Amino acid sequence: MQLPDEAVSYQYQGLLLPAVEDWTPAAELRGRSFLPPSRLKELLPRLMQMRSQVPAERDLLQPAAEQLPLDAGFIDLPQKTLDDQRRKGDASVLGQVLKTASNLRSQVDRVAILGIGGSYLGPRALFEALRSLYHNELNAETRLGTPRFYFEGNNFDTDAFQELLDLLQTTCVDPELREERWGVVVISKSGGTLETSVAYRILRREAAEYYGSRSDWLRQAFVPITGTTGKLRELCKAEGFTDSDIFTIPDNIGGRFSVFTPVGLLPAALMGLDARALLQGAAAMSRQFLEEPFERNPVLQYAGVNYLMGEELGKNTRVLSIWSRKLEALGLWYDQLLAESLGKQGRGATPLTAVQTRDLHSRGQQHQHGPRDKVINNLVIKAPRTVPIPIGMADRNEDDLNAMSRKTLADLMDAALRGTNQAYAEVARPTADLVLPTLSEHTMGQLMQMLMLATVVEGRLMGINPYGQPGVEVYKKNMRQLLKAEAAPKPSA
Repeated sequence: MQLPDEAVSYQYQGLLLPAVEDWTPAAELRGRSFLPPSRLKELLPRLMQMRSQVPAERDLLQPAAEQLPLDAGFIDLPQKTLDDQRRKGDASVLGQVLKTASNLRSQVDRVAILGIGGSYLGPRALFEALRSLYHNELNAETRLGTPRFYFEGNNFDTDAFQELLDLLQTTCVDPELREERWGVVVISKSGGTLETSVAYRILRREAAEYYGSRSDWLRQAFVPITGTTGKLRELCKAEGFTDSDIFTIPDNIGGRFSVFTPVGLLPAALMGLDARALLQGAAAMSRQFLEEPFERNPVLQYAGVNYLMGEELGKNTRVLSIWSRKLEALGLWYDQLLAESLGKQGRGATPLTAVQTRDLHSRGQQHQHGPRDKVINNLVIKAPRTVPIPIGMADRNEDDLNAMSRKTLADLMDAALRGTNQAYAEVARPTADLVLPTLSEHTMGQLMQMLMLATVVEGRLMGINPYGQPGVEVYKKNMRQLLKAEAAPKPSA
């Protein structure tokens, strides 16, 4: 049972057209910018249909060609993973994840997580949300033995990668010392993504030079996470890894929906996070989606309201306005989820992450006075995890802050949010609030599962397959063809 004060909620009333009012130019503007409640009511039967259709897709044994790809396994995966651990204990996927994470934590003090897209954005979102923003700068005792983390394998940036190599070469001198050993988690479902494959090869070479070409650390300090088949699995087995050493991403779960597979669970456990609480939060959101009516169903609310704002009011720039620096990486994860899932057939909202109050001094101007093509969803943390910091009194008051001395940073953030929403409403700019009670593994599990489910529901409402990424595959194909053609020997004159 989930208590109300633990539940993520979506307060979308700020997107709805106010009650009937006398005509004024401002009222006419609001009529063109806000969603009539009647349209949401008319959409409810289709939303209920989607609530039945989306989970039913899990059970299709032979989907029609036009339904492929179909990666709906993420919907009930969190509960299945928890149930599997209760039945099998250490032999379960979660049991193996926790054991591997514990072993690696005890062996190394630095971990590079290699991946691109969902393969690294999910772990990075969890790291930034639930660990200190200055985690890597803390000493080992303060980190309680949790390694430092670095995210690579998502680009071809020579200078950036060299800086990681320089760091490892400078700080890791004696492989006999745990505090100077480093490891790698490499994540790629297809196993053929070039950015990740190249980063893995370079770090394997670096590790062979550091540990020795025949060292057991080349296997003990490296953890592969990949699909049931593919180049990465074949390479790792050729390097001496057994199937039990390689974590598998299920075939029926796509990369950007994989945060509750070992893709996210293993890094989370390495980070010292409660992987079970993540899964429990995600499972609770799936139950809420499947069982609760629209009035208590943030998945259906978020999908339905944002679908109508885009399709009927032309607000196709989807702003996730984040009121916490610690959730910026979560915003980047959602950008990829939405863009890659719904950006098809010339359609789909364009996602944009803004971090407040920082970006009120840049993008805020455009949101207030720029094109009326945006719907703004505020992502708000109701209560900070730490005691709010007061402004306090000072002997000198040239900054005129003594009158607010009893206010805290949390009070200022709340006033900024309310003041911004009011300013937008005054010029007919609709906003909604997506509210987390606090930052925890449980609420992050809820939030990420909610956004994945809502994205799939919205895709089905649009008549678009939310799974697969055909556009991404084209750039990969073209890049490989260009590289191979340039590497081919030139015919002699």
